[in-house]
Amino acid sequence: MPSSMPKPTPGPAAPALPAAALAVAPVPVNTPAPPPAQPSFPATPAVSSQVPWLAYGCLAASTSLIGSYVGLSKLLVAAFPVFLLAWLRFGMAAVIMAPWLVRTPGEMPLSRRTKGLLFLESFFGNFLFSLCLLFGVRHSSAVVAGVIMAGIPAAVALLSFVFLRERIGGRVLAGIALAVSGIAMVALHKQDGGTPQSGWGALLLLGAVLCEGSYVVIGKQLTQALSAKRISALINLWGLALVTPLGLWQALDFNFAAVEPKQWGLLLFYAVAASMVTVWLWMQGLRHVSAPKAGVFMVFLPISTAVIGVVFLNETMSGLQALAYGLALAGVVLATWPQRTSGPAAAPSSAPLSAPTAPE
Repeated sequence: MPSSMPKPTPGPAAPALPAAALAVAPVPVNTPAPPPAQPSFPATPAVSSQVPWLAYGCLAASTSLIGSYVGLSKLLVAAFPVFLLAWLRFGMAAVIMAPWLVRTPGEMPLSRRTKGLLFLESFFGNFLFSLCLLFGVRHSSAVVAGVIMAGIPAAVALLSFVFLRERIGGRVLAGIALAVSGIAMVALHKQDGGTPQSGWGALLLLGAVLCEGSYVVIGKQLTQALSAKRISALINLWGLALVTPLGLWQALDFNFAAVEPKQWGLLLFYAVAASMVTVWLWMQGLRHVSAPKAGVFMVFLPISTAVIGVVFLNETMSGLQALAYGLALAGVVLATWPQRTSGPAAAPSSAPLSAPTAPE
């Protein structure tokens, strides 16, 4: 029998709670609080990633090769007049480096300032340097000439400070001081290996030192705009243009038939080494190294010059001269010894070892 009682009417539904309210709050546990955020410091790269070893190798190879033909140039000036020798050198190199004159993709056209720097680079570094060097070694021994040329680091440091406003670090200054100390020791030494010396020879070699210092400073600016190959080819062309009148003048009265085949071979080596290989190596290294530090690598020039003089030209080297070269090498080590960049000690190294090195 159906009940006559009325069914209860359901009341209004309770409002639904948000899902977030139904979630069970986690039970707090005794876990250490996260460490406070540390300030973000630039990662300190490993020492090896900051040292442009390849650039250092290019600079050392370039100056060592220069030193080798400084000594051998004494054999060439005995066979060729100086202006004719320079003209033949630039002419041979111009033929070999003709493909390097082509502008590389992405390279900007030559500006008026760049053209002026190319001329000055060739005038001081090729033309005037070659004349001072070739005439200077004619009146000096190869050993003493090499030690005088060790003054190039000081000239580079002075010129880069005056014209480039580059800061010279304490280590680089100490390295330069060691090279200058070696020069002073040899200047006070009376033994010169039995080769007659003259004041003109010393003055010409000092002129070559200033020319080479200018070459480094101007080259540093050119490497920011042009490739090393194109710089080498263009300044060689300027050198050829500058010396052509003097070279043709001496070629008119020169007996080319009297030159021996081995002397022609030595001249070809001189042309390739002086105008092509050494310039390319130097400009490659100079891209990544400051001018004062690059100048310290000039000490490899007198060392290799002295070795050529002793081995091939029967010159002698005293113990004091050997000590001077040891001081010069110590200057290179001091100026280029790797050191970590200044920064917080707690900052870990996170830079990969193969990261490209930024120019100094």
